[in-house]
Amino acid sequence: MSRKTKKHFYAMSRRRRNFLFAFVILLLALVTVLDRAVHTARRESAPVAANLSNPVDLRKYHGKSFLVVKVVDGDTIDINIPDANYPHTRIRLWGVDTPETEKSPGGEMYFGNEASEFTKNLVLGKTVAVYLDEGNNTRGKYGRLLAYVQLPNGRYLNELLLSEGYAYADLRFDHSFYNKYKLLESSARSLNKGLWKEAAREELPSWLQRGKPDLLNK
Repeated sequence: MSRKTKKHFYAMSRRRRNFLFAFVILLLALVTVLDRAVHTARRESAPVAANLSNPVDLRKYHGKSFLVVKVVDGDTIDINIPDANYPHTRIRLWGVDTPETEKSPGGEMYFGNEASEFTKNLVLGKTVAVYLDEGNNTRGKYGRLLAYVQLPNGRYLNELLLSEGYAYADLRFDHSFYNKYKLLESSARSLNKGLWKEAAREELPSWLQRGKPDLLNK
């Protein structure tokens, strides 16, 4: 091979190596971008997915009985069955909203601790039946199970909280007992039960104040 041919050969090899190197760098950059895009899409879609009705939840929980191992507050409890990576399943009661307790990030609200105690006395350490709202969401915004909780005596915790004045009917979301829960709350208000005896408008949740301008005449 002549000196000129060798020089041309080495020049081609160098250009080929540079091309391959550049191609590999570009490929790695593309893979990195795609990987980030996939992970971002998963993160952004998670809250939406959590709100979809889940047949797995229906099979796992609906109509079944569990032991209540913790009361977080008036409308949130834990039952003794694992949920994904958690040792227990957290339930958010369908259709009701109780005042926040002192443990809440937003601080304690009027009658919050009373509502929490009421729920604790009824369910902590007891076996309850869990019912989901078939055809509706099984999970809420934070991934908690949405459910109606039946006590050993056959009554429902959701309804007792409303009828005894420990909760507001949560009318922000539609569910099967929407109208019934409105009536239960209205009855408790008219009888001045629980929080309705002395609650001032500014002590109610902001969503409730906006939704019912004539709620309290105080």
